[in-house]
Amino acid sequence: MPRFHVKPEAVQADRVLFDVEETRHLARVLRLAPGDVVQVVDGQGTEFMVRLESVEARSATGTILARSSSHTESPLAITLAQGVPKGDKMEWVVRTVTELGVARVVPLLTERTIVRLEPGRWRDRVRRWQRVAKEASKQCGRAVIPAVEVPRSIQEFAQAQWSADLALCLWEGAPRGLSEVLENTPARVASAVLVVGPEGGLARREVEALETRGFKIAGLGPRILRTETAGPVAVSLLQARFGNLGGPRL
Repeated sequence: MPRFHVKPEAVQADRVLFDVEETRHLARVLRLAPGDVVQVVDGQGTEFMVRLESVEARSATGTILARSSSHTESPLAITLAQGVPKGDKMEWVVRTVTELGVARVVPLLTERTIVRLEPGRWRDRVRRWQRVAKEASKQCGRAVIPAVEVPRSIQEFAQAQWSADLALCLWEGAPRGLSEVLENTPARVASAVLVVGPEGGLARREVEALETRGFKIAGLGPRILRTETAGPVAVSLLQARFGNLGGPRL
């Protein structure tokens, strides 16, 4: 069944209003028409069965037939702070960690970040990453689209107040591996923040700054992973330990 994402305010009583982008997809790509039934999610964990009532050029409406809570979201809320890599690698990271269930992605500008853009061009990149997150959420059946924020410096990130149960920083020079850190972490973890550097990793002083803010420094074993690989691997380990990766499909 076709699946669409709408903003929470698009759901009013028993009616749903589709925006221009979703209307274009349902009308021009899928050739749907009034009377067709589709699945709609509101970005906050609720799913709706909706019958289309009108399909115009720039908007469509539908009537809610049924609603239910989604069971696709992880009990572990993960924020991935990813050092921005070159090219389109960030798109791959956003797509993959969306499938793995992260709640938020924070692009980081670090000492070794190669990509340097004007603010306006960063906004364009962020809009693209947000679209990737939305598309990936649809594909994997999530009812919530993870937030993708505007890039910030790692210094600003380190000074922010993080209330997560577990704060981690991946670094190839770490004295302990991530598996050891997780094994020695209490089982009840509801939120985690994970920092991953760009190509070339994080500078020592950046790691030390995070450590002074309470981040645990961990490695991913004897092999050096690419930046676009490290984040999804670590997210997978976190979801398998504290989330729902590997569990039954409900």
